Amino acid sequence: MSEKSTETEWEEIVPQASPPLQRALSNRHIQLMAIGGAIGTGLFMGSGKTISVAGPSVIFVYMIIGFMLFFVMRAMGELLLSNLQYKNFGDFAGDILGPWASFFTGWTYWFCWIVTGIADVVAIAHYVAFWWPDLALWIPALTCILVLLALNLPTVRAFGETEFWFALIKIIAIMALIVTGLVMIITGFETEGAHASFANLWEHGGMFPTGFMGFVAGFQIAVFAFVGIELVGTAAAETKDPERNLPRAVNSIPIRVLLFYVGSLIILMAVRPWTSYTADESPFVGMFALAGLVGAAGVVNFVVLTSATSSANSGIYSTSRMVYGLAREGDAPKAFGRLSSRKVPKNALIFSCMFLLAGVVLLYAEGSVAEAFTLVTTISALCFMFVWTMIMVSYIVYRRRRPHLHEASKFKMPGGVFMSYVVLAFFGFIIWALTQQPDTLMALIFTPIWFVLLSFGYVMLRRNPEHAKIRAAHDVKVAREHEERKARLQ
Repeated sequence: MSEKSTETEWEEIVPQASPPLQRALSNRHIQLMAIGGAIGTGLFMGSGKTISVAGPSVIFVYMIIGFMLFFVMRAMGELLLSNLQYKNFGDFAGDILGPWASFFTGWTYWFCWIVTGIADVVAIAHYVAFWWPDLALWIPALTCILVLLALNLPTVRAFGETEFWFALIKIIAIMALIVTGLVMIITGFETEGAHASFANLWEHGGMFPTGFMGFVAGFQIAVFAFVGIELVGTAAAETKDPERNLPRAVNSIPIRVLLFYVGSLIILMAVRPWTSYTADESPFVGMFALAGLVGAAGVVNFVVLTSATSSANSGIYSTSRMVYGLAREGDAPKAFGRLSSRKVPKNALIFSCMFLLAGVVLLYAEGSVAEAFTLVTTISALCFMFVWTMIMVSYIVYRRRRPHLHEASKFKMPGGVFMSYVVLAFFGFIIWALTQQPDTLMALIFTPIWFVLLSFGYVMLRRNPEHAKIRAAHDVKVAREHEERKARLQ
């Protein structure tokens, strides 16, 4: 069975799946989107906490997470390119695993970004308060949502352009930190009786000063910094020349992780011993302040503000495309499957933005903002891990049922099925790590509520006669693929 026939089968099962979305995102947009997705707000705000709990071993935490997620991205890339009718990873999950997988993956991914977007809206309001402390918090929060909606409504290219500049600001900030830190190390800068030196990495209790459990605690916090790394997968249907641009974006992930995460953390802990960092401090602010940069706090606050806005922007984009895809497959109201005259899923976009308004309400909720943020980000990270898991499971089944497509692929996942199981085992380790602290354990307990609600929704959807036809068509296709596989083996 050829790749062409596989695409035809996909159209037969989901007649509306042929994506009329406009391929307007260039290589420049995709590359910076991938970088922006890999550099989360967690790096700027959460790195102080990861350093304080894990010490220099946090370097290995980020390297390991980045290494594992590279294989998730490669699996996603091979699957998306195996059938250019796929709009996103929700599509291939549904095609390979069944309609239930499309429903659960698509809506969970939507929920991931809505939760993250709400956290971003809360953060943006507080960042703006740095300059205008007397301004009512709901004003910047609401303004941000309206501005992002206005930026996303015209064309997909407008989103790509906005994300390009947001990502560029983050890159410039990190590169400035690395260069500034290197100058301080070379000149032997002294602060609080300690000299800036790479020896600071191992002279204060070694590379694992807080022991194994401190190392494990680093994973709890650091995993959230990587959410959004799969963003290029939601833009597959709007990418120019995806067979060329998608592999380039995915393959550059290891370099980005080494440079932006590992590189910046090494510099931070070389300039100042890890013991001087606290969970409440942004290491980036401290670094530029030490270097004598006038208004260091204001500059970094601006960078973090753009980072949070970038995350919210990505959330609005990705959720609208995911809901659009779900609507085209009968898993969401048909109204969300319509496009504007500029090829933008306007209804789906407005629907997602409505949920971000919950962030405005949360601004006035009682309790610790830090505790609420930890709860929200952990739930988000867990749901993202579910989506990453579905990508890996889809890949394992794809390799078993469609070996001919794997053989024909020009972008094969290195390590194949073996590495897929290694990555799944790693996700199991992350879940165990989240049980080790009360705040992350609480999020772990709350997260299943979402899947209970989703299961109820799917049970209701199964009553739809049209959905029954899609399930029946999928069963016929699986049976045919099984017979063809047996024939090839004989």
